[in-house]
Formats: sequence, structure tokens, C-alpha cells
Amino acid sequence: GTSGRQIFQPLHTLRNAEKELLPGYHQFEWQPALKNVSSSWDVGIIDGLSGWTTFVEDVPADTISRRFRYDVALVSALKDLEEDIMEGLRERGLDDSICTSGFTVVVKESCDGMGDVSEKHGNGPAVPEKAVRFSFTIMSVSIRVEGEDDGITIFQEPKPNSELSCRPLCLMFVDESDHETLTAILGPVVAERKAMMESRLIISVGGLLRSFRFFFRGTGYDEKMVREMEGLEASGSTYVCTLCDSTRAEASQNMVLHSITRSHDENLERYEIWRKNPFSESADELRDRVKGVSAKPFMETLPTLDALHCDIGNATEFYKIFQDEIGEVYQRSNPSREERRRWRSTLDKQLRNKLKLKPVMRMNGNYARRLMTREAVEVVCELVPSEERREALKRLMDLYVQMKPVWRSTCPSRDCPDQLCRYSYNSQQFADLLSTTFKYRYDGKITNYLHKTLAHVPEIIERDGSIGAWASEGNESGNKLFRRFRKMNARQSKTFELED
Repeated sequence: GTSGRQIFQPLHTLRNAEKELLPGYHQFEWQPALKNVSSSWDVGIIDGLSGWTTFVEDVPADTISRRFRYDVALVSALKDLEEDIMEGLRERGLDDSICTSGFTVVVKESCDGMGDVSEKHGNGPAVPEKAVRFSFTIMSVSIRVEGEDDGITIFQEPKPNSELSCRPLCLMFVDESDHETLTAILGPVVAERKAMMESRLIISVGGLLRSFRFFFRGTGYDEKMVREMEGLEASGSTYVCTLCDSTRAEASQNMVLHSITRSHDENLERYEIWRKNPFSESADELRDRVKGVSAKPFMETLPTLDALHCDIGNATEFYKIFQDEIGEVYQRSNPSREERRRWRSTLDKQLRNKLKLKPVMRMNGNYARRLMTREAVEVVCELVPSEERREALKRLMDLYVQMKPVWRSTCPSRDCPDQLCRYSYNSQQFADLLSTTFKYRYDGKITNYLHKTLAHVPEIIERDGSIGAWASEGNESGNKLFRRFRKMNARQSKTFELED
């Protein structure tokens, strides 16, 4: 590692070149002016609770939170891309002195809770041990030219999942399950975002004032956060999906044929129905009418599939199938916990010996990626007695391996066009295999991510062109930086200069 020199300096010691990279350095204005947002532009880090009007009776939220004002942060991000934007105009043969308006910026928003961020040896203040980070990535900048219908893309983020393109907007010491505090802090962010959608940003790019409009796409959320933001029941709900209205039982019967129906606006309408119960129905009838929307949707997210958690969810599922196949569950009914434990340790031992895969407490991305390979299935098959079952397992993994790049890749039409074309066919084959050979696991139940993997991938790609590019990984990578800074700042003593 690095010798313990502190790389990240406190704000007040930064050089000017470094300050330019922080929000609050560049001048700008909005036309029309943003509603309920001050017009001053030189605003740096603010208290995450500011902008949250408290009533006398309100107990102030018991948390530490810091953020940038959303518009100020966006300006900083755009100025950071100034050279790329000018370069893009030149490459497209556009005369930059004419292109002063008609710019469109598409922003990906991500938000993720992180557990245990406590000081490892404390001399900091006592804070709750959980944090939530909200950040954004500028995905593309395009311009509409007179007489052209379509916009011309002049900048596209080449690494949309890198922590380098993922800009932190708000850090809060909150538990992501604490809905009240979370929404109180993100409330002003939502309000600023709403105001910006109805206005144009004027900033100097390449020496000329130009006007930009913004589109926000909240795709970098895991399912837990989406359900929380959109007022849906938690992930164990009978309503298995954040994209369609299917119940778990329906999804296990019909694994492939579903369309995306849910949207933020519809969730809001359903919440109103839930609140008012206009047809005086019983609780069960009402819940079925609103398909599990039972809280007020707070922030608009774009219903998609989170590629990282999809990987993890499906790997967990395969791990359980492997376990069941070792114990030949398909030909027996409810085995005891003891037996299951035995199969599990047999599986773990095999994976450790042959693939160097250490058992993990909670499935993580790296373990998932190593488990979901043909190599891993070969190793598992050594423990499966019946030739027929071995073939089925290999076929299952084979189909999965062909499907995976489609929702992993940043641009599937470019990176894996053949797999993209075959996706619907492959997912149909996969589903047939599950509902016949592996029926013992999928009788009336299916996991949320497996349903999405089988039913919704082609439609999302048709809409967005990619699933991987819109995933939450950039924000997840940023989490590890966050942990790193916390540790650095926790070491106020000089002792750490002795380390490695």
C-alpha cells in the first residue's frame, strides 16, 4: 500500500487548481430562475439538512449530512467536461460559435446505503454506523441543430461505471431503512431536481455562454432502494417486480412473457387509491388493485434492472440449486436442516479446493462472478451422482453464460450482438428447463432478480440501449473510497506514518 502519507487534504489547504474541481467555483445562471433555490453560485459544501424547513414541533433529524447544491454540482461536472464538449463539437464538424443553445444533458442518479462505516479506532464523533450516498454521473451531452430532428451526441461517458465519473452529491449518516430521515434529507435534492427540469442552465463553455437542459434518470438504485423511493412493499412481497404487476406465483408460472407497466406517475395514482379506497374494498382487494403500492412515492426512479445485484441474486440462486442437486432434492421431499447443512459444507469444500473460492457470509460481486462460470459447474458436477442431472446443470449454466453479457455490457448491440439477438430464445429455454427439470424449486415461487432476468431484459435494452451502463456500480465503487477517507480521517495521530 502507500506509506501512510495523507493524500486527501482538508478543504482549506487546497490549491486553486484543485478548488476549480469542487462545486462553487464557476459562475452560472438559470433561465427562468430556479423556484425556491437561491441564485448565488459560489456555494460549496452545505449542511445536508439545510433547505429542510422545520416546524417548532419538529424534532430535527438526528444525523450528520453534507451535500452540494444540485445545480452547483452539475455546473462543476459540466465545466470538468468542457474540453470534451468542445472536442465533440469539432469532431462533428459543428461551428461552435453557432452552437450556443439546444444542448441536452442526460444524468444518471445513484443512491445506495452502506452498512458499518464506524471508526475503526475512534477519535471522531460518535455517529450511527450506517451511511447513504447519493451521486450522479453525466452520461451524455447532445445538441439539436436547426433543421435536424434528432440530437447529435457530442459527449458520451466512456466509463459510466467508474467511480471517476460518479460524482458525489450528498453523504449522510443515516440507515437507508430509516425512511423518514432519508426522505427528509433527500427532500431538498428532489425539489432542486424538479426545479431544474423546468429551466435552462446558462454557463460559459469554450468562451461562449451556452444553454443546457437536463434529463435525470434514477437508475443506480438497488431493488431495496427503488421499492423504498417508489412506495412499493419490501422485496419479500407477493408483488415480485418493480417493473411489472406480476405476483410471485404468476411469475413462476409464466417466466418470460411480461411487459414493463409500472411508472412513477402510476405509482402516485395508485397511492392515492390506496389512501382513499374509493371503492370501499377490503384490505386484500384494495392491495390487489394497487399492486402493492402502499406508501407515497418519494423520488422518481426509472424502472430498470440493477446489473450488479442481478449477478448476485442469480448466483445466490444457483448456489442453492447446486446444494439441492448434491442432495438430489428432486427425488425426495423436505430434507432436514442437518442434511442441508451437510450438502452445503460439501459444496463449500469442493469450491474451495478446486476453485479457491472461500465461503462468504453474504454473496458479493466477485464471488458471484466466479461461481457463474462453466468451470464452476464442472466442479460442482463432480458431486452430482446422476449423469442426466449433470447435463441439465451444465445446460442451465451454459444458457446463463450466454445471457449474462447482454445485461452486463455497456453497449450490448456493439459488444455482444449475437447474444442480444438470441436473448429471448435463450431465456425461454432457460425458463423451460427451470419449470421442468428444476420444478422442485420453482413451484409457485421465483426470486425477484431471476424473474427480471428472464422477463424484462430485452425490453429495457430496447428502451435504454443498455442495462450495464445504467447500473449502480460507479456509486458502489465510490463507497470504497468513502470508507477509505473515513479511515484516513480517523487517524489523527501520527502513528500511522509507520505503517508498511
